[in-house]
Amino acid sequence: MNIAFAFLAGLIFGVGLLISGMTNPAKVLGFLDLAGAWDPSLALVMAGAIGVAVAGFALAKRRQNTWLDLPILLPVATHIDRRLIGGSALFGVGWGLAGICPGPAVVLLGTASGKGTMFFVAMLAGMGVFEWMEHIRHSPK
Repeated sequence: MNIAFAFLAGLIFGVGLLISGMTNPAKVLGFLDLAGAWDPSLALVMAGAIGVAVAGFALAKRRQNTWLDLPILLPVATHIDRRLIGGSALFGVGWGLAGICPGPAVVLLGTASGKGTMFFVAMLAGMGVFEWMEHIRHSPK
């Protein structure tokens, strides 16, 4: 049952990305091009997503379990450190260069997009490097 709801949520998210045009790297790069032909549509999509997320988090904070009776595990970290800043900067540079972020990369993988597939493979490699570095960081010395 949980897998079915996870699939449904991912499907709705992916369709939303397709409809809004956020899987089109040129559209995303148009939003990031403040000095050129700026396209504000991504800001509207983000504003809508933030509105939905705020409502969802407000509801989640009042509950202990999901509707499927799974525990709600909200993030508790509030510390801003070098790793957070560095990861955010790396994400932003990758997004700005490719016009793709992780959600649209998965959708583009399903559309057999060459650029999307290359981004997805690079994203997996980056996750692997992170896991490897975390393993080294937390291994006994």
